[in-house]
Amino acid sequence: MVPNGWKHKAFGDVVKLSKNKYDPQKSDKCFPCVELEHLTQETGQIVGSTPASTLGSIKNQFNSGDVIFGKLRPYLKKYAMPNFDGVCSSEIWVFAPTKEIINPYLYQFVQTNTFITEANKSAGSKMPRADWEVVSEMQLPLPPLPEQRKIAKILSTWDKAIATTERLIATSQQQKKALMQQLLTGKKRLVNPETGMVFEGDWEEVKLGDISAPQQWSTISSKELLDDGFPVYGANGHIGYFSEYNHEFETVAVTCRGSTCGEVSLIPERSYITGNAMCLDNINEEAHSYKFVFYALCYRGFKDVISGSAQPQIVGKAIKAVKFAVPALAEQQKIASVLTAADKEIELLETKLAHLKEEKKALMQQLLTGKRRVKVDTTEAA
Repeated sequence: MVPNGWKHKAFGDVVKLSKNKYDPQKSDKCFPCVELEHLTQETGQIVGSTPASTLGSIKNQFNSGDVIFGKLRPYLKKYAMPNFDGVCSSEIWVFAPTKEIINPYLYQFVQTNTFITEANKSAGSKMPRADWEVVSEMQLPLPPLPEQRKIAKILSTWDKAIATTERLIATSQQQKKALMQQLLTGKKRLVNPETGMVFEGDWEEVKLGDISAPQQWSTISSKELLDDGFPVYGANGHIGYFSEYNHEFETVAVTCRGSTCGEVSLIPERSYITGNAMCLDNINEEAHSYKFVFYALCYRGFKDVISGSAQPQIVGKAIKAVKFAVPALAEQQKIASVLTAADKEIELLETKLAHLKEEKKALMQQLLTGKRRVKVDTTEAA
């Protein structure tokens, strides 16, 4: 069943693949070339390009407002609607809509689970590519053009809100990065709330092994994880629950092997840290703020103590020898509070972004299937 006034159409009947090509050996024009690496996942954003004149192979050509979709590894959900003329990799489809569908509506449709599911019915295993023969046969519920325009306009307002929030997050992250660079090196000194004066005094270089007791706990297998209990943390953050915990208080942990080797985490109280992370136990809070230690280690990094290439790791002896500078405790606490506030601002924005994406997803499900109809006035229908 389709809504009144809508049609069921095969995708390939209303959308074709563009045949426009660009040959850098024969053309004197230089377009920006969009490769798959320039398309971010699930955002519709283009984050770079390469001058096409410097390339040697033939590319697909697109015009401003065309919809493009990455056919290689379609599960990555790489799509965009560029606002400039350009060319793109042959691994990217350029859609050529017929008069029955408009690009802004098509752009919203390629983001749906319906389209992505069909695109993932791909050929190949190691390098899967979306199969046009499969995608072209999928059924598309298609409203009249005036309703397409109204639906696309509504959804584009959500896209703008999402993009604005993403920019705010990126700005906040850059501001925090600059703040860490200033505060954690002593280039910027904060005001001591007790005296009203700027903190003074030299910073002291300490070894991690002198201010904490790095401890590596037993690893828990996935079979031992439970649905509830004490939270378990590993290389990829929270991974499940266990019947026991191996530290009482909130602490700092460093991942010591694998692809995330060197990442620093704040671990909540009464949780279990698995063996792929080094728990920095017994930080003396009468002299050192564990949150300052967390931020200082995030800024410092562990590149200089990571060994191995195929399986990167940090051994206990190396982590104990890690050095970094610390001010007096009061200044540590103030710095940690400022950076914690910056983190909370970012977390609030990330929560807002997640909500916006979920709300748009629900709205797409309603609008692009006709379960919820929009009112089209006479000026929009013209």
